[in-house]
Amino acid sequence: MSELSAEEVQAQVETWLDANWSEDLTVGEWWDLLGPSGYAHPILPENAYGKGWNRAQAAAVMAIMADRKVMGPPTGLGRMLAAPTIATHGTQEQIDEFLPSILDGSVGWCQLFSEPGAGSDLAGLTTKAEKDGDEWIITGQKVWTSGGQIADMGMLIARTDPNAPKHKGITWFAFDMDQPGVTVRPLVEMTGSAMFNEVFIDEARVPDSYVIGELNHGWAAANTTLMFERASLGSAGKSPASASGSGKVSPRGRSVTDFTQREGGERGIPPIGPGLWQYYADAAVKNGRITDPVLRQDLVRLWSKIEVNRLSTLRGKDPKQRTGAEPNIGKLVMSDLFRSFREVGNSVIGADGMLTGADDKSTGGSLATTTMFSPGPAIYGGTDQIQRNIIGERVLGLPREPGPGKDTPFKDLPKN
Repeated sequence: MSELSAEEVQAQVETWLDANWSEDLTVGEWWDLLGPSGYAHPILPENAYGKGWNRAQAAAVMAIMADRKVMGPPTGLGRMLAAPTIATHGTQEQIDEFLPSILDGSVGWCQLFSEPGAGSDLAGLTTKAEKDGDEWIITGQKVWTSGGQIADMGMLIARTDPNAPKHKGITWFAFDMDQPGVTVRPLVEMTGSAMFNEVFIDEARVPDSYVIGELNHGWAAANTTLMFERASLGSAGKSPASASGSGKVSPRGRSVTDFTQREGGERGIPPIGPGLWQYYADAAVKNGRITDPVLRQDLVRLWSKIEVNRLSTLRGKDPKQRTGAEPNIGKLVMSDLFRSFREVGNSVIGADGMLTGADDKSTGGSLATTTMFSPGPAIYGGTDQIQRNIIGERVLGLPREPGPGKDTPFKDLPKN
């Protein structure tokens, strides 16, 4: 199937949409059709409810949906991270248990990886899992958990063998968030929102059948999760309108037109990308700032970054040109774009950038939100420094920083 040409992919998708899409559907009815069709996540293999297509073909599917104003598949970490990880490392029984509910938007997932003492050094995690018959008892704390307050399930990594080296005593679990012993506390950001949470786990339980991949070899599954995270965060391309899938905050009963006919962003301001660049350029024309040569230069420099990112993404889709660092480079570029959009946007609206909410007559406070949020992308999903370390060590072959030997048991490593 991956040998299909772009024209064949388009024809196949268009034919399926002609036969199935209708604005009279509810979100749930549409996702029930889209989920098992293979078009909800085309990059997944066919045995995992996908098409086995490459990234370029999968991106083309999303672009077609966006152009036709068709509602896309559920957004969120379930589709972005859990589905491809389980498809890669899970058994067929696990794939059949977890993926359908992800792709039809009935179950939402969060990522339980980072800890207060294990962020950049993720393999230093101390959340422990102890075997108890056919179950595992989990105790520990996680932090920076996106969407934890509305998630039904979690991607959890925990230490199952403290006597093994730190990268080898970890196991990846599918974790039920709705059980005794799990407390979720939202972390309010300076934007006023609470995208992140801290999660306290006190003797919660996981069935042994929910171990994804090999016991004590969860670092491989975790790296798969992180690879898809960085690739998704750094990707460029058209995305159709959609909504998060979650059993706790479900859009399944609403009409698809509630989402396909909604303007993107606050007050119709588009998200980071070419649309936002055009918004800033138009605003500069309206307020007369477009004649400022420095601002014009900044606008062109920002457009160049956007275009270079788009071309780099296209190049990375060619197996012959891939270096292995594409997800990490994409993540670094996204961090830089957020900072650049912050600077250019504030240059366009001037002193209004110090205002928030309705006081900001230029953007309704949207730019202030972007400004306050802009440091975040350089931190979440692996800091910029971690991305550079990965590129240097794994791609360029530079020496690792000195430290204990790889075979040192975790219990013998110095803590903090």
